[in-house]
Amino acid sequence: MSRRRSSLNAQAGAVVPVLLVVLLLFTPVRAQQPASASKVLGTVQNISGKTITVLSDSGTASSAVVEDSTRILQIEPGKTDLKEATPLAFSDLQNGDRVLVRGVLADDGKTIRAASVIAIKKSAIADKQAKERAEWQRGIGGLVKTLDPAAQTVLLTTNGFTANKEVLVHFGKDTLLRRYASDSTRFDAAKVAPVSDIHVGDQLRARGTRTNEGKEFDAAEIVSGTFRSIAGIITSIDAATGTVVVQDLATKSPVTLKSSPESQMRKLPAQFAEGLAMRLKNASNGAVGSPANPPAGASQNPSQPGGSQPGAMAGTAGGPGNATAGARGGDFQQMIARMPAATLSDLQKGDAIMVVTTQGSENAPLTVITLLGGVEPILRAGSKGSQEMILSPWSLGGGEPSGN
Repeated sequence: MSRRRSSLNAQAGAVVPVLLVVLLLFTPVRAQQPASASKVLGTVQNISGKTITVLSDSGTASSAVVEDSTRILQIEPGKTDLKEATPLAFSDLQNGDRVLVRGVLADDGKTIRAASVIAIKKSAIADKQAKERAEWQRGIGGLVKTLDPAAQTVLLTTNGFTANKEVLVHFGKDTLLRRYASDSTRFDAAKVAPVSDIHVGDQLRARGTRTNEGKEFDAAEIVSGTFRSIAGIITSIDAATGTVVVQDLATKSPVTLKSSPESQMRKLPAQFAEGLAMRLKNASNGAVGSPANPPAGASQNPSQPGGSQPGAMAGTAGGPGNATAGARGGDFQQMIARMPAATLSDLQKGDAIMVVTTQGSENAPLTVITLLGGVEPILRAGSKGSQEMILSPWSLGGGEPSGN
């Protein structure tokens, strides 16, 4: 009997731990939930007390509360290693600064309790953009003639006063390659893309360093795109909607164009257009002109063509705007870009225009990137290839590239 009791006690001893496990498994336990990690990247829109309103690149506004324990650091544009960051006082944060806020959501589920704020000062962004803008202006642009991905080279056809030239552009693993979207004229909308997206006939612009007496170019950054080049006669204008209908001289069909705030428009003075046409005609005939005799109406100082104000159309926001010609003598795009801007009201039905547009979609109007009026002499004198080289597809209203 005692042996049986001992056996039952042993069994009971074995059952108890099992029952405890079962009870623990099935007894409701209120576990502590970790706070939800959150972050936001954008531009400081407002600072009120210790609360920062950050506007993301997609246009969403978020609020972040800076606490005594929040770590605030400043880093230079383009840097990614926080070892290079320096402490920043909260009072030094300003509207327009770029910030990356990391933290946890507060109880309201909306506000971020900031654990860290990594800031890039607005002034530093402006300085970087000014430097990059100058580099773009000293850069090179033209039509892709050949592409050799294995050799990492692009042969560009560029335009000049005397004749078109070819420049071999070198790129490497550290070269940033960007590509314009088919429906966008904005530099900040250009996306990082592989070299396989570049095609013969594309417009390409690069910033970097000229080598071999200007015959070659080492690219730090390249932006390219497929654009349409149209020459035609205006059949109607609607300034209210910003649309123009032209009869394409090549296809003999009507094309609807739509201007945008980023569209650059110029109307060439008659004397300048005649001089430019003469240059194109000489170039197409193999004649070599003299840089000392620019097109009629053009100033000897390339920064002041046709008497326009210097720097009237500098590139903006780090994008590849048309450059100051400087001592190199400049090119057609640079001279035209520095002329006073025109509007649709400066044009009328029957005028001849040359236009660079986005590639566009099937049913939507083509967005104007560059529109040039007063071009009747040029159309009479130049080939289509020469016309494409005159116009620049690079939008000057590109917005600010990311500074981080």
